[in-house]
Amino acid sequence: MTTWIHRIDTLLPDFSFAQEEAMVKMQEWARDDREKRLVRAVYRNSGIERRHSVLRNYDGEGEGAFFRRDADGTLQGPGTAARNDIFAAESRAMSVQLARKILANCPGIGPGDVTHLVTVSCTGFYNPGPDYYIVRELGMSDATQRYHLGFMGCYAAFPALRMAAQFCEADPAAVVLVMCIELCTLHLQLTGSEDNLLANSLFADGLGAAIVSARPPAPGVPAFRIGEFRSALVPAGEHDMTWRIGDRGFDIALSSYVPKIIGGNIRGLVEPALAGAGLALPDIDVWAVHPGGKSIVDQVQRTLGLDPMQVGASREVLRRCGNMSSATILFVLEEILRRRAGGPESRVCAVAFGPGLTVEMATLSAIHVPSAAGAAAAGAATAG
Repeated sequence: MTTWIHRIDTLLPDFSFAQEEAMVKMQEWARDDREKRLVRAVYRNSGIERRHSVLRNYDGEGEGAFFRRDADGTLQGPGTAARNDIFAAESRAMSVQLARKILANCPGIGPGDVTHLVTVSCTGFYNPGPDYYIVRELGMSDATQRYHLGFMGCYAAFPALRMAAQFCEADPAAVVLVMCIELCTLHLQLTGSEDNLLANSLFADGLGAAIVSARPPAPGVPAFRIGEFRSALVPAGEHDMTWRIGDRGFDIALSSYVPKIIGGNIRGLVEPALAGAGLALPDIDVWAVHPGGKSIVDQVQRTLGLDPMQVGASREVLRRCGNMSSATILFVLEEILRRRAGGPESRVCAVAFGPGLTVEMATLSAIHVPSAAGAAAAGAATAG
C-alpha cells in the first residue's frame, strides 16, 4: 500500500535574533579571552544567520530575564522545573496554532478526519500534553488515538513518520497528524564547556507538522510518496552526542568530533539502505540532511560526492533557523517541496542523526499531481 505525506507545515516563535547578536552577547559572558575566541570562531563558522526563541530576554537584568546574577555576580539560569513550565505554556499554544494551520492548508482533510496524533519532543514534558490540547481545542474526536515519542533527539521525526505510515498500512482509512515540538533554547547553559559553547551556537526553537495518509494526494498539491525507513547505529559516537536531564535544564554533550564520525561512516550506512530499496547514490536527486551543524552537512556532501544544490534545502534551513532538533528535518522537507513544486518527480533521501550515535533514514519521492486544469493545459501544449 502506498502512503503519502500530504502536507508539511512549520511554525517559529515570533522573537528572533541574529547570530551576530548572539555572538556578541556570549562574548560578553565569556570567562576569559580564550573562551571569547572560541565563541567568535564557533558562531562565525556556524552557517547560521538567524534563530528563533520563545525567550525574549536572555540578559541578567530586567523583568523576565532568563538568567539572573547571584550574590557574587555569576549568571545563573533557572532550574529544570522553571524551564519546563515555560515549555508547557509555550508548546501548548504553538502546537494548537500549528495544528490549525496545517489542517486549514491540507485540501480534503480536516480535524474530524484525523484518527491518530503523534507528538514528538525532547525538550520538555507535561501531561496532559500538547496532544490532549490539540484534540480538544480543534474539536477532534475524543476517540483520536494519541501517542508521544519523547527524548529521542534530532532524529525523532523519522520514527514518528514511520509509525504514521504503519498506522495507515494497517488501516487504509487512517489519517495521522505528526507534530514535532522543540524549544531547545530553554536549555541554554553557561558552563563554559566546549560542548555547551557549540550547542549554544546551534540550537533554536521551532515546530514542524506533517499529515500522513493512504489517500491519494489532492490534485495540484505537492506531496511526498513514502518509500522505506532504515535505522542504524554508530557505536563509535556513543559518548560524543548525549542528552540528559540536569538540575538546571537538560544537559547536552555534543563533541566537535561528531561531524568526522558521521563523515567516516555515512557512505557505509547509506549505500546498503538505498540498496535495500532498490536504489543507488546516483538515483537520488535531492538530499534532506538534518543540518545539525554546517560541518555535518559539509561532511555528508563531501563523502557522498554530492552537488551543492542537492543539499541546498538543508543549508537554507540552517541559515535562517538553526538546529531545531527533531522539527528541523520537517523544515528541510517543506523547503524541498516548495522548491520542487510543479516540477518532475524527484527521489529524496532524508537522513538525521542523534544520540548514540543513531542514524535514521527514509526514501521519499516528491511529486506534484497536476490539477485537472493543469493537466488539460499540458495536454494542449503537447498536442500543439
